[in-house]
Amino acid sequence: MTSAKKRLFSPREAVVYIISLGLAGLFLYWAFKGVDAGALWNHIKNASPFWMVMLIIFQMLAHWFRAVRWKAIMESLKPEVSSMNLFGAVLLGYGLNNLVPRLGEVGRAVAVGKTEGLSKTSILGTVVVERIIDMSVFAFAVVLSGWIYEGDIYSGELSWLKLTIQLGTLGFFALLVFLILLIRYKERFSNIATSLVKKFSHKTADKLEELFHKMIVGFSTLKTASAYIKTVIYSVLIMLGYAATSWAGFYALGLDSSYGLGFGAAWIIMSISAIGVMIPTPGGIGSVHTITKTAMLMLYGIPAELGLAFATFQHGITYILHLVAAAGFLVWFKFKLPGVQTEDMIDFEEDDQKN
Repeated sequence: MTSAKKRLFSPREAVVYIISLGLAGLFLYWAFKGVDAGALWNHIKNASPFWMVMLIIFQMLAHWFRAVRWKAIMESLKPEVSSMNLFGAVLLGYGLNNLVPRLGEVGRAVAVGKTEGLSKTSILGTVVVERIIDMSVFAFAVVLSGWIYEGDIYSGELSWLKLTIQLGTLGFFALLVFLILLIRYKERFSNIATSLVKKFSHKTADKLEELFHKMIVGFSTLKTASAYIKTVIYSVLIMLGYAATSWAGFYALGLDSSYGLGFGAAWIIMSISAIGVMIPTPGGIGSVHTITKTAMLMLYGIPAELGLAFATFQHGITYILHLVAAAGFLVWFKFKLPGVQTEDMIDFEEDDQKN
């Protein structure tokens, strides 16, 4: 079988990427405007090496829980799928997202397809399910933050957060209704929806039909109560791992002693800064820095230089970690699959006639 290689960037994708870089630059400008770079660097260079290592461990644990949750989701697709292959694909996805927003979702599906001999379409379906679960869990995390925080978390410069949550909640319930209809009626609902869209745009209808197919395939893999329970448990562990990463960052920069920031504050900052990750900038560059600095200043009175130092320190470590880990797993996959070249691991036009 042969397959045509796709250019990494089509003209449209190149424009989207340029816009993404522009957004990152704009957010970085907002984040660092008026900040004393010398003071910021002093905070970072005095960070505790021990807690820097702990930050990396907690981050990798969160990714491991993500890999085993993914395994639970695709349990009926292939029960004996390798957790290490999934772990490597997760890290490869994060590394690719650091370079091009949303590229990692396809990249890790391709990687697992090659290492496990599975259809890329079926794996992409499970990735879509994962993203839906993540949206739901992060929405819950932000709402929970409102209960944890002693005060009005939605006041001042964070007033936009309340509207974001309200719109997000409305969108979540709309998505829930949509998923119930899609899962219950499957092809019938898909055909009705795409036929309506087709009246306006055939191209959009085709893309929508492809997305529906992936979602139907993805949700069809969750067939047992055990798979649902594992998915919920691992989702909680993932969030705790991310919160622990921020908590370790607090200790690394001494925010635990100087400002009394504990695990509850780490959960809150993690939840709010995650909104920055959802903004389409490469690896959350700029957006995470701006939102994290603002949240720490408004909620805990952390000076701008220190709040930005925390954001830069944590984001910088995880950003480099993801790139290094992704490169390492690309090499590892290459040695596991003789004859498969490194560039083949991100060949997004791979023929899907498998299993």
